Amino acid sequence: MKTAFVETANVRRFQQALGQVERRGAAEACLMVVDGPPGLGKTTVMRHWAAQTGSIYLRAKKEWTPCWFMRELIGELGATAPHAFERQFRMALEMLADRQGDAVIAQRPFGIVVDEADHVARNGRIMETVRDISDTLELPIVLVGMGRVRDALVRYPQVASRIGQYVRFEPADERDVRALLDGLCEVPVADDLAAYVGRVTRGYTREIKEAIAHIERFGLRNPPADAERGLTLAEMAGQVIVNDRKSGQPIRVPTAAAATGSGRAAA
Repeated sequence: MKTAFVETANVRRFQQALGQVERRGAAEACLMVVDGPPGLGKTTVMRHWAAQTGSIYLRAKKEWTPCWFMRELIGELGATAPHAFERQFRMALEMLADRQGDAVIAQRPFGIVVDEADHVARNGRIMETVRDISDTLELPIVLVGMGRVRDALVRYPQVASRIGQYVRFEPADERDVRALLDGLCEVPVADDLAAYVGRVTRGYTREIKEAIAHIERFGLRNPPADAERGLTLAEMAGQVIVNDRKSGQPIRVPTAAAATGSGRAAA
């Protein structure tokens, strides 16, 4: 599978929201929530953005405390955290301010991503620490979750009132599926097979990538008859394309006789 980063509608929504945060009217409204069900590519997008901009990516842990959070943050900034929380906080602010200043000079965005934020969205001490960092530096912080972050933050109005943008990741549409296949698959894919991938994966990026792996394994051994058109639905008939998200059972590409049915054959 190719290692390219594919720009989808979700990526564009995220980038647009970031632009709105950068142009915000209220200086303190620099928190951002990104949510959506698992498997839609949120982590991939956040990691890519952090790598491209030099921003900080953290994955929240269920048992995080403010000290644990601060130690991981300082570690990502390239230093060893002192023992006392007060010193940790001061060190983190100083290092973040330096990074922020470098980003301003380079005219690029900079912020912190906290992935899996559902783990800590109900933890008032963590959320207040996030707010303190954001308020002090006017630094964008992106809280990434699976749909529960926004509701959880209602109990902390001082935090919720600082959320400048909400972005919900949605399943890939037909154009996104086509873009992912073109950008990631080592084997050209015909339109009928691309449409089938979109249907059986329900637009979930994780499953689309799984389908690409199956297509590549088959297509590299059995190149499409028409390289320009790409591998077709008929050429992959009977092959496993993806595992069903709910049952875990393999879904096979239908034969011509079954193609007009549900698109699923017994494993």
